Amino acid sequence: MPARRSCRPVRGDAGLKGFTLVELMLVIAVMVLLGSAGAGMYAGSYKKLLVEKAARQFLLMARYAKVAAVEQQQVYDLEFDKDKGFLLSTTEPNEATGQTEKTIIRNYYCRPVEFEGDVKFEDAKITGTTAEPLAEEGPEQKISFLPNGTTQSVVVQIGDGKTHYTISIVASTARAILYWGPADEVTNVKNVAVDLDAQ
Repeated sequence: MPARRSCRPVRGDAGLKGFTLVELMLVIAVMVLLGSAGAGMYAGSYKKLLVEKAARQFLLMARYAKVAAVEQQQVYDLEFDKDKGFLLSTTEPNEATGQTEKTIIRNYYCRPVEFEGDVKFEDAKITGTTAEPLAEEGPEQKISFLPNGTTQSVVVQIGDGKTHYTISIVASTARAILYWGPADEVTNVKNVAVDLDAQ
């Protein structure tokens, strides 16, 4: 029987191919640049997401407050602190003492919100029924939703210095609307009051 021969020609070291150290370093440098660019974009997107999340939670809490005030026929207060966050509260009778006490609303639809990252209330304009701005009493303010479905005129801006969202609440209907951008640039927010006689 004849011996088998290999089909592969035998070569010396001259036939081997590989990468040089310079080529490997170039590939690693490109990977590092792409990775850092991706991480920077991710961090920016995450910060924008935190602002949007807070603005949407404020919008939903305002809408919930209107519905709860009408259904329960009692005042609901949307309280907010400039740097900390916001919550919904109402007063309920305490059966043990016979007095009314402040109760913070915590249920499936509504719970207190604490800001994450650099998110905060950048601007808040709350106007009472007399069309005069309410006096600011430090960082804490509140919006009262009444049992007849009304509230104060409100324009609130939430942001982190780069990304901004504006929420406006119409006094006569307590309708809350969310806008992208700072309050002074959103043209639809210039006048949140609605004249029902004009329609």
